[in-house]
Amino acid sequence: MSRRVRVLIIDDSASVRQTLTDILSSDPEIEVIGTASDPFVAARRIQQDLPDVITLDVEMPRMDGITFLRKLMAQHPIPVVMCSSLIEEGSATLLEALEAGALDIILKPRIDTKQGLLESSVRICDAVKAAARATLSRMPARQTRAQSGRPPPAKKLTADAMLPPPGSRRAMARTTETVICIGASTGGTESLRVVLEALPPDSPGIVIVQHMPENFTKAFAKRLDGLCQVEVKEAVDGDTVLRGRVLIAPGNRHTLLHRSGARYYVTVKDGPLVSRHRPSVDVLFRSAAQYAGSNATGIILTGMGDDGARGLLEMKTAGALTIAQDEATSVVFGMPREAIELGAADKILPLDMMASQIILAGQR
Repeated sequence: MSRRVRVLIIDDSASVRQTLTDILSSDPEIEVIGTASDPFVAARRIQQDLPDVITLDVEMPRMDGITFLRKLMAQHPIPVVMCSSLIEEGSATLLEALEAGALDIILKPRIDTKQGLLESSVRICDAVKAAARATLSRMPARQTRAQSGRPPPAKKLTADAMLPPPGSRRAMARTTETVICIGASTGGTESLRVVLEALPPDSPGIVIVQHMPENFTKAFAKRLDGLCQVEVKEAVDGDTVLRGRVLIAPGNRHTLLHRSGARYYVTVKDGPLVSRHRPSVDVLFRSAAQYAGSNATGIILTGMGDDGARGLLEMKTAGALTIAQDEATSVVFGMPREAIELGAADKILPLDMMASQIILAGQR
């Protein structure tokens, strides 16, 4: 970015404010311009110095984060990333935050282990930078890492960390069933709702990787299941991919497509961050290239970074139909742009055409 992303941290915990400040300040592309202990302090701070992005706690004194978010979006929209010590019981509240205009949700930093802190740091910094690049209207002296005392980012791993590279095996023969694999990140929760709500109950089986924290995907899937004609559920190891069923990769676990005879199913695995994410779109797409080949359709939606671009190219090389969301309808055009520039997309389409393409793919 041409200048650093200016961030305001809002959290009632002094220790969390300090930890987030340390993490965000360790990234040379981010500047923490201030912190606030509650929304009233934050409102005064915003009047004095407008941030590019806000990180916002859910539970705070005097006014909760969701109420503040709604007031902020109605009066002066600013990209917001919700920061929560997420538990399953609170997931419905965080879904409200997405509906109220939050761009992303991150877990409060894990400081129990060095690896946990490192992974939290990667996720938090990436979420803030993605929010800074977002187009809200499309929503349905620098400190170095060495100086900060925070661990440097781990080497960026590819899908090789989870399964063999292309060429080591061939996808099985063409069948009558088509499998749809979708990858999304920032802005993807509402984009997926738009796509899935438009699908009929006999749509092709779908597997989705949406970057989101653990213990959140189950509530997200449940919400979509109540809105859509298709069945939507969080993926469980061994789940069969069926017509009329959508499987969403659980947060913090990689999800891969496999095939046994004419049956497609998923495996859910632990593993390292791949393309800086777990679950990773690249991992899902590579498994689709290897086990489904031309029986698959790959779709990459809004999101920052390049997760999914190489995997989509592998799907295309294996004979799959590949589609990227266009810039005009993407909240963040990073992931689709990377795929397009790599030559991985057969088609570039607006969001409102994705459902019809999925239906057509099921008729191939």
